Amino acid sequence: MKLKRLPADFQVEEQISLDARGGPFALYRLTKESLGTPEAIDAILAHWNLSRGQVSYAGLKDKHAHTTQFVTIRGGPRHNLSETHLELVHVGWTSRPIEARDIVANRFTIVLRDLSAEALARATTALEEIAASGLANYFDEQRFGSLGESGEFIARPWCLGDYERALWLALAEPNVHDRPHDREQKKLLRDNWGDWPRTKALLDRSHRRSIVTYLADKPGDFRRALALVRQDLRSIWLAAFQSHIWNQILAELLRVVCRPEQLASESIGGREIPFFRRLDPAQRDELAGLRLPLPSARLHLEGSPFESLYQRVLAAEGLELRQMRLKYPRDTFFSKGERPAIMQPAELASEAEADDLYPRRQKLTIRFTLPRGAYATILVKRATGLVLPEETVEEAEETSTPA
Repeated sequence: MKLKRLPADFQVEEQISLDARGGPFALYRLTKESLGTPEAIDAILAHWNLSRGQVSYAGLKDKHAHTTQFVTIRGGPRHNLSETHLELVHVGWTSRPIEARDIVANRFTIVLRDLSAEALARATTALEEIAASGLANYFDEQRFGSLGESGEFIARPWCLGDYERALWLALAEPNVHDRPHDREQKKLLRDNWGDWPRTKALLDRSHRRSIVTYLADKPGDFRRALALVRQDLRSIWLAAFQSHIWNQILAELLRVVCRPEQLASESIGGREIPFFRRLDPAQRDELAGLRLPLPSARLHLEGSPFESLYQRVLAAEGLELRQMRLKYPRDTFFSKGERPAIMQPAELASEAEADDLYPRRQKLTIRFTLPRGAYATILVKRATGLVLPEETVEEAEETSTPA
């Protein structure tokens, strides 16, 4: 079975609520192919000689796909831009820059190729079950790109006040997504950890070396050294850990609500978690409207039916809810909010036909709409049991670039 055999096999169209009723911010529709959102923004900045602070977008869209999303540029030009892998079309003016909350939904068209008759039948049955019962609304692998080879989340020792361990995981631990040069630099750090003058001399100029330079002057001050890491990266580490805990809470809830024969395991973020097949009406009623709070120390669950659930999951991580906070620095914190336990794809439809790229095999085209923050790859995993290729790993849809 093949996913993303062609860029057009994975199409995403962003749907927003931001109105173009006039204002100082130019609103554009960005269509791109085989290009990540950050790379597309870099191309726009270079072509129009813009500063990064002028440009905002609501979410990151997959590189290995054909995607449409919206961008605002403060004082941007009225005309369009067309390059090899992107097209930018001016659609109007808005009173403020676009934000993550402006995304209402994302519309997907996904083509699964090289399917046997048996695989096609399984996927068709799974889609029928999804239509009837929905999907577990897990955060998917895109959220966990910062997780290194040890499987230890950077934010966990950070919450416990072990700043050196958190910094080691951030700067020195190998990650499957490392480029060769980064992998070499990380090995130098691991081999010479603690000998900061020597490490500084061996490392190339980089943000990583700047932090080592500080430690060479202030050895042992790992707390301040960690705060020197870019704030956007630190926020990503917190989001990854919080999302992991939330996933484990939903997983534990499903194990309580569902019978074992209703569940099948899949790996996300290095952990096996359950996916349900078809829910009974009572189970569906219990889960359909349920919104689980994002775990943080600001959450007060005393007397809540979820109190013991959150306590069990956090205890398995060696934490209590009160420890889901950072004492330092104060510019980075866990998000507050709730997330639906189940997502229900809208306008779900599929069509099977002979595969034009693989003789005597079938292809399945699936069309559906998901609310903001839900992951299409969860639907694909549920339908096929597919472990997605590493190149699909990007940050979550709701990540935004500030104006």
